[in-house]
Amino acid sequence: MRGMTKSAVRLAHEALAVGRRTFPSYGSRTSRHDFTQPQLFALLVLRQFLRTDYRGLVTLVAEWQELRKALGLRKVPHYSTLAYAARRLLPEAEKGGPSIMLRWSSSSGPGLPG
Repeated sequence: MRGMTKSAVRLAHEALAVGRRTFPSYGSRTSRHDFTQPQLFALLVLRQFLRTDYRGLVTLVAEWQELRKALGLRKVPHYSTLAYAARRLLPEAEKGGPSIMLRWSSSSGPGLPG
C-alpha cells in the first residue's frame, strides 16, 4: 500500500490516468474540445486536494506551469467550466454525496490509502 501523496503535480498525473480510464475524452461530438473530461476530472480532484474554490483553482493553474504541463492544458478553463464539469461528472456531489477523494480512496485509487 502506498502512502498519500503530498505533491499536487503527482496527484494531477494520477487523477488524469484515472480519468482516462473512467470517462470518454469528450461528453459530446459537438463540444468545443477545449478540455477533455479526464483533464476536468483531474482539476476537480486537485480542487479538493488543495481545498480551494473554482476561482482559486483557476488562479493557481494559471500561475503553475508545471501543473498545466502535467495535465496537458494549452489554456486555463474558466471557473464556470469547472462548476459545470462537476455537475456533469460528479452528480452525487450536488446531493451532498461522498467527496471525490473519499470515493477514490475507497476504490484503492493510485497513491491513496485503500
